[in-house]
Amino acid sequence: MLLTRHIRLTAVFLALGLAGCASKGLTEGRTLIAAGQTEAGIARLRTGMTEEPNNIELKAYYHTQRERIASELLTQAQQDIDAGRFDAAEATLKKVLAIHPENPRAHALQDNLASARENEKRLQAAAQAFAAGHADEAEQAARVILAQAPGHLGALDLLQKIEASRTSDEISPRELGAAYRKPITLEFRDAPLRNVFDMIARQSGLNFIFDKDVRTDTKATLFARNTPIADAVDMLLMTGQLARKVVNANTLLIYPNLPQKQKAYQDLMVKGFYLGNADAKTTMAMLRTLIKARDMYVDDRLNLLVMRDTPEAIRLAEKIIAVQDLAEPEVMLDVEVLEVKRGRLLDLGVQYPNQFSLLNLPPATTSTIAQGGVVINTTPPASGLTVESLKNISARQIAISPTPAVNVKKEDSDVNILANPRIRVKNREKAKIHIGDKVPVITSNTTSTGVISESVSYLDVGLKLDVEPRVLAHDNVQIKVGLEVSNIVKEIRSNSGTLTYQIGTRNAGTTLRLKDGETQVLAGLISDEDRSSASKIPGLGDLPLLGRLFSNHHDERNKTEIVLLITPRVLRSDSTREPALTEFRGGTETDIGGGLATPYSPPLDRALPVPPLQPVSPPAGQGADVPAEPDDVPVQPVPGMPPPPAPDN
Repeated sequence: MLLTRHIRLTAVFLALGLAGCASKGLTEGRTLIAAGQTEAGIARLRTGMTEEPNNIELKAYYHTQRERIASELLTQAQQDIDAGRFDAAEATLKKVLAIHPENPRAHALQDNLASARENEKRLQAAAQAFAAGHADEAEQAARVILAQAPGHLGALDLLQKIEASRTSDEISPRELGAAYRKPITLEFRDAPLRNVFDMIARQSGLNFIFDKDVRTDTKATLFARNTPIADAVDMLLMTGQLARKVVNANTLLIYPNLPQKQKAYQDLMVKGFYLGNADAKTTMAMLRTLIKARDMYVDDRLNLLVMRDTPEAIRLAEKIIAVQDLAEPEVMLDVEVLEVKRGRLLDLGVQYPNQFSLLNLPPATTSTIAQGGVVINTTPPASGLTVESLKNISARQIAISPTPAVNVKKEDSDVNILANPRIRVKNREKAKIHIGDKVPVITSNTTSTGVISESVSYLDVGLKLDVEPRVLAHDNVQIKVGLEVSNIVKEIRSNSGTLTYQIGTRNAGTTLRLKDGETQVLAGLISDEDRSSASKIPGLGDLPLLGRLFSNHHDERNKTEIVLLITPRVLRSDSTREPALTEFRGGTETDIGGGLATPYSPPLDRALPVPPLQPVSPPAGQGADVPAEPDDVPVQPVPGMPPPPAPDN
C-alpha cells in the first residue's frame, strides 16, 4: 500500500516538473493564434525557435500553422483579385509575405496583381467603347485581356454581350431597305439589260454591281405596273437567269445563276436545332430529301442537328422541323377489372367404410425341443398371404378405411375481386398490367455423368392485361387490348417427384376505338362448373328415401365471370394543325426556300404613290419604249456608268 502511494506521488511530481519545463514560446504563440492574432502568434513562435532551436514540437507547430494561415490568406487574396478588389488583395498578400516571406504562390499573385489592375483598366475602356457603339474596338480589347488571363470573367461577359448584339445582324439576311418596296411602273420590249437597270437605278436610286460574266447587252422585255421595286428586279433577274446578292441596303450585286457563281457569292448560315421530341438522324434524312440540304451533322448525345446552308433553306428547315418536332400524344388508361366468383357446396350423408385390409401377417414359427427346455426359433413371415396364415387372424389385425363419419356441410360464397389500375402510356407504345402470382416451376436435368441439376422458372398466374393505344384525330383513341385470366387447376407430380401445375386460362383480344373519356365494358368471360358425386353402399344406397342413410352426396357449383372496364383519357393530344402551320411555300426546284428569308414586306396600300410614267421615244438603235423620268424622283448615279444628263429647264 505504501509502495503504491509512493508511485502516485512520484508521477504527480514528474508531471509538475514537465509542465514547468514546457516551452514558453510555444505556449504564448498558441495563445495568440487562438485569440485571432495570427501575425503576432507566428512572430512569437519564430522568436521561440530562436530561443529553443532544438525544440521539435515548437518547430512542427510553427510550420503547420504558418502553412495553414498562409493558404487561407492566399485563397482570400485570389477571391479579391477575381472580384476586382485589388486594394484588399494587396493588403492580404502583404500579410502572407509577413508570415511566410519565401512563399512562391504569394509572389506569383503579387506579380499577377499588377496585370490584373492593367486588365481592369482595359476592360473599362472596352466597356465604354461598346457603349459608344464601337463593337469591333471593344472586342479587340476584350481578346487582348483574354490572351493574358484566359479565364477573366469580365472580358468573357463583355464578349458575350458583343456577340449578342451582333446576333440580330448575323441571323437576319441582308435585304434592301423598306424604301425599295414602293411601287414602280416599267415598260420595256426587247431592251438591253444595261438600259433596263439604268432606268431602275434612275427611278429608285439603287446601285447595281455586275459580275464580269453578266452580258448586259442581252435583250429583255418587262411590263410591270405599280410593282414594288424589289419585286420588279427579282422578275427581271428570274427571266434573265440571273441572281442577286444584297451588298447593303441600296446596293445589289448581279451575277449569273450558275452553280459555280452561287458558290462564290451566295452567303451561308449555320443553324443548330436542339430537338426535343424528334430523332436527329430521322430529321436529317427528311431535310436531305425535302430541301437537298448541303452540310449537316448530328450529335446523338444532345440530339442536336447542325445545318449549314443558305438563309432561305435554313428558314424552310425551321418550318419543317416545327411541323415534325412535336411531342408524342399520351393516354391515361383507367382500367377496372372485376372478378365475380359464386360458389355453392353441399356435402351431406354418412360415410361408410369401403375398404378392409390386414395390418400385419402372423409370422411362421417352428418349435424345437432341446435338452433343458424348449427353444422357439422364429422365422420371417411369408412373402405373400397364404391360407395357413389366415388361421390365427384376430379382429385387431383388420383395418377399415375410410373412418366412418357423418357429413353435414353446406357452403355459399360470393367473392368480388376488384383491381383498378391507372397507367399512363405513350402513343403507339405497349403497356402491361399483371395482377397475380409468379408460380415457381422446377426443372431437373440429368447429365451423362449422372449429375442432376435443377433450374427454376416462374410462370405468371392471375390477370394479365396488354394494351397498346394509338391516338387518332379529334381525340379518338384506338386501343389494342389483350386480356388473359389464369389460375392453377391442380398440381401434378411426376414419377421423379417433380411438381408441375395444370393451368386454366381464359383469353380475350380485341381492338377498340373510343373517344376521350368514353368507357367500354368487356364482359362474358364466364367459367361455370357444376359437379355432383355420391358414395353409396351397394343395394342399400339405392333405396328410395332410406338410401340417404346409406350414402354420402357431394354437390359443388362454381361460377366465375370477368368484367373489364377501360376508359382512355388523352393527356397530350396532337391537335389539328392550322393550314398556316402545315402548309407553306418551299421555293422552286433550283431555289429551295426562295422568298422565305425576306423579313419585311409592307402592304402596297401603305406605299407612297408614284405618278404614272409616260413612255418616250428611245434613243436611236435601241428600239425600246423607255419611260421618262418624273421630276419628283431623285436621280442618282449608277456605279460604272456615266452620270445622267441634267434636265433641261
